[in-house]
Amino acid sequence: MGSTASEAKSSLTALTVGAVGVVYGDIGTSVLYAVKEVFGSGHVPFTHLNVYGVLSIIFWTLTLIVSLKYVALVLRADNHGEGGLVAMLALASQSVKDKAPALRKWMLLIGIFGTCLFYGDGVITPAISVLSAVEGLEVVSHTFKRMVIPITLVVLFVLFWVQKRGTAGIGRFFGPIMLVWFATIAALGVYHIVGHPEILTALSPHHALQFIWHQPGTAFIILGAVVLCVTGGEALYADMGHFGKKPIRVAWFSIVMPCLTLNYFGQGALLLAEPRAVRNPFFMMAPDWLTLPLVCLATMAAVIASQALISGAFSVTKQVIQLGYLPRLQIRHTSTKDKGQIYMPFVNWALFAMIVLAVVLFRSSSNLAAAYGIAVTLDMLITTVLTFFVIRYGWGYPLWLCVLATGFFFAIDLAFFSSNLLKLIDGGWFPLLIGGCIFMLMITWKDGRDLLISTLRTSAIDLKAFLESVFMAPPVRVEGTAVFMTSQTDVVPNALLHNLKHNKVLHEQNLFVTVRSHEVPWIGMDKRLQVDALGHDCWQIIVHYGFKNDQDLPKALALLSGRGIKLNPMSTSYFLSRDIVTPTLGSGMMLWREKLFAQMHHSATAAAEFLNLPSNAVVELGSKVEI
Repeated sequence: MGSTASEAKSSLTALTVGAVGVVYGDIGTSVLYAVKEVFGSGHVPFTHLNVYGVLSIIFWTLTLIVSLKYVALVLRADNHGEGGLVAMLALASQSVKDKAPALRKWMLLIGIFGTCLFYGDGVITPAISVLSAVEGLEVVSHTFKRMVIPITLVVLFVLFWVQKRGTAGIGRFFGPIMLVWFATIAALGVYHIVGHPEILTALSPHHALQFIWHQPGTAFIILGAVVLCVTGGEALYADMGHFGKKPIRVAWFSIVMPCLTLNYFGQGALLLAEPRAVRNPFFMMAPDWLTLPLVCLATMAAVIASQALISGAFSVTKQVIQLGYLPRLQIRHTSTKDKGQIYMPFVNWALFAMIVLAVVLFRSSSNLAAAYGIAVTLDMLITTVLTFFVIRYGWGYPLWLCVLATGFFFAIDLAFFSSNLLKLIDGGWFPLLIGGCIFMLMITWKDGRDLLISTLRTSAIDLKAFLESVFMAPPVRVEGTAVFMTSQTDVVPNALLHNLKHNKVLHEQNLFVTVRSHEVPWIGMDKRLQVDALGHDCWQIIVHYGFKNDQDLPKALALLSGRGIKLNPMSTSYFLSRDIVTPTLGSGMMLWREKLFAQMHHSATAAAEFLNLPSNAVVELGSKVEI
């Protein structure tokens, strides 16, 4: 028993250290710029009382949004152990499926839009984290100022270039490096708090309430900068599947929250002693001899924070593809042990291009701070709304309790979002534009797919009736198994018609396979296949996947051996229909959307690669479809 307890404790320790490295990278680097932007905004007169008020607001923002909302409430809404906006969307959607079907449609749209905003946040966060870390060089010497942007771009390029090698090798260093980072920022905070211990009285909420009461307009405006202290708050929930609730909670309350608090209050103590430090309070906390090493450590911490977000972008994109909102994209697995470690070349370099654009366009972390906030606070609002439907319809809690719990956080999120709207012209439009463009692509793909399936259904032939007519005068049967991929069940695939027309043969065994993705993260092997015998050694097979499952069709079909269907990989051929979409004027989508869908359909990664089919056993047959 002692050994088991020891192993469990060791595992919890390892997962907690891992969570510190991956989950809290973003929020851990927020100390670089949050206080600087609040006082650098020019809206807060520099007085001792205002320093106390601002620190109190930052502390209680961390407490209410991160500790209470995410750690205490949202982490409870796990979807089969998985978290994140896509998992929350699926959970909320399933909760209202039978009770409010009309509401479900709107909920899906809102959730997908929130997912699109994640990409806008994914562009701003690495840019502001790395840029603010490298800007520490300006504290060392003003001569470094012109080198900040080139160094930032080089660091970002190297970061994105190494993605194809996977993070398995360097991932084990994330936790220890971030532990050093948190220990360093805590030590710097303590160093300054010792000189001005009275700063700790700002822990009392009355300082925050006093500031808001006496300066309501200023307090509302600075919420747009205060929100920087919760950058990466969504990552808490998104990474639940990797680490579990307990390690994330332990890491927050035992390491991250105390270290962040000490550093923020240390910056406040420094400002009380040296008001001129307001231009970059974080780096000016360090003695001159420590500034350069601190810049290097901060850059490493920023890179780790960015890495977590890039990996998240790959994971979210894969989930969205499997939910049917994006075309198939190339996915490479970078680890034989961890299936979650994937690399998507298109997503990687598209993200890099947008981040470079952000750095070149905004040129400083202060300017980027103006762009940050709208996307993330809107995401927080959406998470709160979806949480209401989960706890009301999924968990069945009383309406008054659901309204009270989520209404409290909704009011806070709405205040932060409204404040950030003031930054719309100064840069807030940038992540919204990115999110809006991706949303338009997703909805066009979804609508286009529905239109394509509807068009194909109008000319479809019933599979069972067709097979009965074929076997009235049986064609020549050849050895082996033919797997005909079809997007619809009970319908004759074009590939079968072509095969009979041109080759005039039918295989010994014929499988008509449809792949379906569901709004749950995982579907186990015991529920993977649904098999329906059609007679004459023909079967209709539906393969079920969750949005986090890897779609490996040969592996799934190997399960048929337990159902009396023997498959020999050497004599199995996969027949795929590759439709060529032709846009036409009519009652479908607007013509420009149909053209966009046709291009996306043409550029999609081949189904054979996406389903992990052996390239030497695939036969593709094309046909034109007008939509």
